[in-house]
Amino acid sequence: MIGKEYPVYIQRKIVYNKENVRLSGKGAGSTEKIKRTIGKKELCMKKAVIIGAGPAGVTAAYELLKKSDEYEVLILEESQEIGGISRTVRYNGNRMDIGGHRFFSKDDRVTKWWDEIMPLQGAPSYDDKKLGRQVPLAAGGPDPEKEDRVMLTRNRVSRIYYGKKFYDYPVKVNATTIKNMGFATTMVAGFSYLKAAVAKKPEDSLENFYINCFGKKLYSMFFEGYTEKLWGRHPSEIDASWGAQRTKGLSIMGILKDNVQKLVPKKQDKHQVQTSLIEEFNYPKYGPGQLWETAASEVEKMGGEIRKGCKVTRLHTVDGRVQSLSYVQNGEEHTIEGDVFISSMPVKDLVGGMNDVPEEMSKIAAGLPYRDFVTVGLLVDKLNLKNETKLKTLNNIVPDCWIYVQDVGVKLGRIQVFNNWSPYLVSDPDHKVWIGLEYFCSEGDKYWNMSEEEWVKFGISELVKMGVITSEKDVLDSHRERVKKAYPAYFDTYDHMDDLIQYLDTFENLYCVGRNGQHRYNNMDHSMATSFEAVDNILSGRKDKKNIWSVNTEKEYHEEKKEA
Repeated sequence: MIGKEYPVYIQRKIVYNKENVRLSGKGAGSTEKIKRTIGKKELCMKKAVIIGAGPAGVTAAYELLKKSDEYEVLILEESQEIGGISRTVRYNGNRMDIGGHRFFSKDDRVTKWWDEIMPLQGAPSYDDKKLGRQVPLAAGGPDPEKEDRVMLTRNRVSRIYYGKKFYDYPVKVNATTIKNMGFATTMVAGFSYLKAAVAKKPEDSLENFYINCFGKKLYSMFFEGYTEKLWGRHPSEIDASWGAQRTKGLSIMGILKDNVQKLVPKKQDKHQVQTSLIEEFNYPKYGPGQLWETAASEVEKMGGEIRKGCKVTRLHTVDGRVQSLSYVQNGEEHTIEGDVFISSMPVKDLVGGMNDVPEEMSKIAAGLPYRDFVTVGLLVDKLNLKNETKLKTLNNIVPDCWIYVQDVGVKLGRIQVFNNWSPYLVSDPDHKVWIGLEYFCSEGDKYWNMSEEEWVKFGISELVKMGVITSEKDVLDSHRERVKKAYPAYFDTYDHMDDLIQYLDTFENLYCVGRNGQHRYNNMDHSMATSFEAVDNILSGRKDKKNIWSVNTEKEYHEEKKEA
């Protein structure tokens, strides 16, 4: 059954005095269509339709409702969850963070927004108290032992596990690295770096980008195999722009500079520190999904509507504008009109559902590649990995948030230790360890199609092989999650992405935001920034959309931000 749904204005109550000055508006809901009368002219509110309830979509809705009373806001979400790949999965009393999401940004708009939704802790968390750990506390902030709507301050510890030894992430030139690699390998790595520093390769591939940063030896040890795991392609086949986005400025010299700066008793400005080198970040008590669920509830309080289980299938365009879209919910197709459309759905699917698309643009969109993602959660009594650091942890487990697995002998990409993200993610953090095994694959391949039972057995076998656990008997509980289109990839037709952007920008009321909405490997804060820019454009009437697409491409959005 196909039905057509025209705009239904479910609006916030807005009260104006006789001079047309708004007296109230934000907060209370109303089922009445709101019209404002100016003289004899009656004005109806405009409708903004947002595709996707991930960070970009929820941010756009929140900003639009907060900054304007002119728009009715509707979010259409394909799944039954809020947060997209930043959601938190609940399973048997434990929680899984899909992919791991640190809350740290150089964009002050983002940090203020997070603090508005979920303020920083004002008292120690459970593990802070038990370990006697000192963390920054916000004056008057909530107590995480008593309140749930709170952001924790966490130690960022990420290391590389290679050859059954731990290396700092990023790789540091220190005694531990030299000891683990051995004198001979260290000398080879050193001369390899010096050679790369003198004779730079043209950065026409990700491989050459990494070699220029680290030298060929360190590239072959710590980047080549892992990158191929992640993307399913050799780094020589991948555009160097991915490296420019994710690791700009991350080099041996950058790492050495950071080490020297840490010896100086001076607080570093967050705008000067390299994102990959941060040692502290904020994190919601119950994982990233908690923040997005909280923000979504604020959207609804302000009069916005969120419809779940709605898969957008078609966009109907007329004369350079999106007139309406169609979505399927409970097996029925509906069509809804709007004035503004903000899309965080994959560009590939967006263009594939549009009418009258030129053949060349269709080919570019259809050829955009992605990597999909599988997380296997395992509950164990202990890990065989010893905590040889000075950092105190509950049950003396390793202090890592992420462990990068560079060994090419296993498919495993990273291990998350959820206990270290937040003790509240684990039902029994004093006696149990809740970990997530992260795998990269492609929808439809043999790994993607494996059953949950097969995935659990496979993950356990790799942990045993690596010596992380002893046997299958160590595993007390397990859960698998699959995520489609988790990583937009930089190869195949991506070379023509600029042409596709130009085409999409011809639709004046269409705004593409977020990681998949722009086919760009954005962090969470970058995705939010695209929505900030989009909403500003909508409200100011700006037609040019370069500012939206420039997030995480211009220098101020790179992983490294140069000093002023």
